[in-house]
Amino acid sequence: MPTWPGNHAGSHLDIRLTAPDGYQAARSYSVASSGPTTRVMLAVEELPGGEVSPYLVHQLVEGDQLEVHGPLGQYFVWIPTKTDRSPVQLIAGGSGVVPLFAMAAARERETDHADFRLLYSVRTPEDVFFVDELAELTRTTVEIVHTRQSPPEASRPPGRLTHESLGDYVFPASATPRIFLCGPTPFVETIAGWLPELGHDPTRIRTERFGGSG
Repeated sequence: MPTWPGNHAGSHLDIRLTAPDGYQAARSYSVASSGPTTRVMLAVEELPGGEVSPYLVHQLVEGDQLEVHGPLGQYFVWIPTKTDRSPVQLIAGGSGVVPLFAMAAARERETDHADFRLLYSVRTPEDVFFVDELAELTRTTVEIVHTRQSPPEASRPPGRLTHESLGDYVFPASATPRIFLCGPTPFVETIAGWLPELGHDPTRIRTERFGGSG
């Protein structure tokens, strides 16, 4: 997008479609890219019966025009600073990994900054977003928890995160990490409730959740 001003990691945008009869539908999507670039990367999960995602997945072709509003969001973004070198914990559920991937990818461009960890809860190996890109991260420790089916080489059987197991995957509270948590509303509310019980400072936790309107 030639007029895109660039964006911080974790930002989102709105896409609005207009049908020939004038009907409009708009949805918000996290931006998987960041920095001073006019190339914007999105990861769109198709929701059956949705008004926008099926069009973007199946009908959008090169040359089509979309109405885009953004970048949006100042609360759920990671901006490198020289004053706060505390570790950064990313926790994703499903497609909630998109803005967190943008943060981890942005961390790759920083030569001297905080330690990063990504905890990614996903149903099966086939549901993992950014498989190749996650494997190439060198400055973020990635832990993928499969809830329904694990890959053959996995040492952990499939299963959801629990209050007890969460502490095994995240920085300890004593490290005072900054935490970014994104995913479906039930997932986010559950994890956001467990973290303070593990000693984490609620003021260091930022959350972003989504529903299923599509």
